[in-house]
Amino acid sequence: MAPSCLASPAGAVLCRPRRPRCRVACSAADTGGSTEPAWRSAAGAKNAGRLACGVLAAWAVASASNPVIAASQRLPPLSTEPNRCERAFVGNTIGQANGVYDKPLDLRFCDYTNEKTNLKGKSLAAALMSEAKFDGADMSEVVMSKAYAVGASFKGTDFTNAVIDRVNFENADLTGAIFKNTVLSGSTFDDAKMEDVVFEDTIIGYIDLQKLCTNKSISADARLELGCR
Repeated sequence: MAPSCLASPAGAVLCRPRRPRCRVACSAADTGGSTEPAWRSAAGAKNAGRLACGVLAAWAVASASNPVIAASQRLPPLSTEPNRCERAFVGNTIGQANGVYDKPLDLRFCDYTNEKTNLKGKSLAAALMSEAKFDGADMSEVVMSKAYAVGASFKGTDFTNAVIDRVNFENADLTGAIFKNTVLSGSTFDDAKMEDVVFEDTIIGYIDLQKLCTNKSISADARLELGCR
């Protein structure tokens, strides 16, 4: 089922599938009229929607020059720092949006299974996460921008209210992950396991939605919720 689209006063195009559980938002290239979407009736929701559009549009521009790290790209040697896994509990405090850092946030092969406290709300920008385990972890409100999560495990991970921007989830296990009110922009899910993933009120660009829908492991209910054809 094709999403329906309406133009906002700011000129961004807001789209949504027929079922209002996933918000398809913000085409930076399109312009339109001044019709306000009916599903943004509350004043606070209108402002939040416009802010989300501005942020997603800026990320779309930045993504053109800062693509997601390819799986074939050579990564730096594994860090020998004794407490490198604990650095996730502090996060990257320098470059939240574009992945700027003083030294790599190397979380490869770390195990955060059922971590319910120390990851919530952290910035994991440009984090190297391949082969790490986040099963059952509370990663709500995290900022993951330009992270490399190829082959990582996120079974049952809670990404509620998180910003997932330009993350490479190739071959990752996202079975049962929760993307509730989560921004999903510019990320790749090639060959990722996505059975029983929850996409409730997910905010996602139309082009990103088309790419996500090519993942055949997404359940029929989730595909309907997203608006996949």
